[in-house]
Amino acid sequence: MSAARFVEGEEREVIDAQAPVRDAPSPDAPLMTQALMGERVTVYEFNDEGWAWGQLADDSYVGWLPASALLAPRGAPTHKVTALRTLAFPGPSIKLPPVAMPPLGARLTVVRELHPFAVSQIGFLPAAHVAPLGTHERDFVAVAERFLGAPYLWGGKTNYGLDCSGLVQVSLNACGVACARDSDMQEAALGATVEANSLQRGDLIFWKGHVAIVRDKETLLHANAYHMAVAIEPIAEAIARISAAGSEVTRVKRL
Repeated sequence: MSAARFVEGEEREVIDAQAPVRDAPSPDAPLMTQALMGERVTVYEFNDEGWAWGQLADDSYVGWLPASALLAPRGAPTHKVTALRTLAFPGPSIKLPPVAMPPLGARLTVVRELHPFAVSQIGFLPAAHVAPLGTHERDFVAVAERFLGAPYLWGGKTNYGLDCSGLVQVSLNACGVACARDSDMQEAALGATVEANSLQRGDLIFWKGHVAIVRDKETLLHANAYHMAVAIEPIAEAIARISAAGSEVTRVKRL
């Protein structure tokens, strides 16, 4: 791209459980996506109001993040959170007040284990809730099903709230599959096109601005604004309802 000037950028690490990535440097600006704890961000600008403009290393998304959510990298992550969300305690006791609540996919540096805890740079976490970075889930649909009932949040990527493409991205990432952030990008990049009359578990159904995950021949799972939650519904009913709202299926992709 062309610009009046270019800067090298500075690498930062996300230290909050999840940091908002907004389309303008304001807490009232629309949420575009979220960066999860341990994710790397290349920051190209800090403004005087406490915002940083940068690009996420994982999916190349660009936007404004709170500068307070970023620090210089503290060391390479070794583990990731495998529970929908876990708790970090300041010491080896679950009776202590948690100091952080990182979500599924957050990355941590575990320095040692002290049963039943994994000791990390943010505190003591249940060892059962984390795994080495190279550990992957086998069924991304099963991962997505764990979010059932989570509220719908435009731009969200955690069990506190997520959108349709965020659900797909987080679930595929848990299985070690790289995935773009937005549904149009996912439609263009993921899998191969198949006929809508041959659906099987794991297929992705796309509409303009929306994506759903096929569970089986009869049902799908998606984060959607109709239910304002991650919900399961019959495929035929979902297609008919969305069609009545003015949008037709654009493609079905198989990974």
